[in-house]
Amino acid sequence: MSETIQVREGEDFDLEAVERELRDRIDDLPDGRLEVRQFPSGASNLTYLLKIGGWDGVLRRPPLGPIPPKAHDMGRESGLLTKLHEAYQLAPGPYFFEPDESVIGAPFYVMERRDGVVLGDSFPEGVGADGELRRDISRTVADTLAELHAVDPWEAGLGDLGRPEGFLQRQVDGWISRYDKAKTAEIDEVEPLTEWLSDNVPQSPEPTIIHNDYKLNNLVLDPDDLTNVRAVLDWEMATVGDPLFDLAVSLSYWTGPDDPDELKEILPTVTSEGGFMTRRELVERYAEKSGRDVSDMHWYVVFGYFKLAGILQQIYSRYHKGQTRDDRFASFGEHVRNLILHSERLSRNDSM
Repeated sequence: MSETIQVREGEDFDLEAVERELRDRIDDLPDGRLEVRQFPSGASNLTYLLKIGGWDGVLRRPPLGPIPPKAHDMGRESGLLTKLHEAYQLAPGPYFFEPDESVIGAPFYVMERRDGVVLGDSFPEGVGADGELRRDISRTVADTLAELHAVDPWEAGLGDLGRPEGFLQRQVDGWISRYDKAKTAEIDEVEPLTEWLSDNVPQSPEPTIIHNDYKLNNLVLDPDDLTNVRAVLDWEMATVGDPLFDLAVSLSYWTGPDDPDELKEILPTVTSEGGFMTRRELVERYAEKSGRDVSDMHWYVVFGYFKLAGILQQIYSRYHKGQTRDDRFASFGEHVRNLILHSERLSRNDSM
């Protein structure tokens, strides 16, 4: 359980009520009492490790405090995974969804646990992470996303998951609006940045299932072979839409050793150490595996950083208003500013 922590104060729940649900809904659970730990990463839905004897599973529930309408929909997320799991085995399968808020104070679902290594800001102790391994992991990241985008949404029963027509324009309009509603400070660069994004929206390729939060630390890797993916996690924002948008979101989390420190501090990741593919190389690898035209990726990358700024701004707004006490979010206001400045600079040149 080393990747987990004790449940944070105020984020616990009634263990006896959850154990009753587990035994009512899952066959052949072993004897023993329910033990719960919390996964500390992530700034959105709350995720817990459940253990009873030799069985373990994962519980996901919405964050505490007020949440936007239609956001953090546990029923949608578990229903999506039930179908996607059949077509894309890297998506963990749910055991059940519980809509009754009286059990733990919010809807939740329980899914299978895929054990393995999650690469955060460093490699596991004792792993000889040479340059060849880092390049191979980079290829795995690009290839795994291309494989998801090869799944036919309609054959998987997920054709009605989103509204692919006009997807990219809605994303631009929507994230500008969400940022404006959540902003806690005036940043001069927001206006020219959002104008540039709105004026240069490219034509989307054919829609695919997109993860919408795809990044290295949402992959569970085989401890014996870090180039083998056991699971892709955190599907709460998945939909049917523009696959290049999905790639850009992934690139916004992928920092390199030459990036400015203020960018690397936002979401620390092992890729900052060097030896991994650059963002441009990842784009080229994805293009090779998917066959898609990536000539407009500069726009997508700029938008990916702005979207990340919008996500952090929404979280910081909740912290700023006292709706969450999680001190991890205290620095998010400065992170937002740095992302806005970075994406605005990128909009004026052709770099990634």
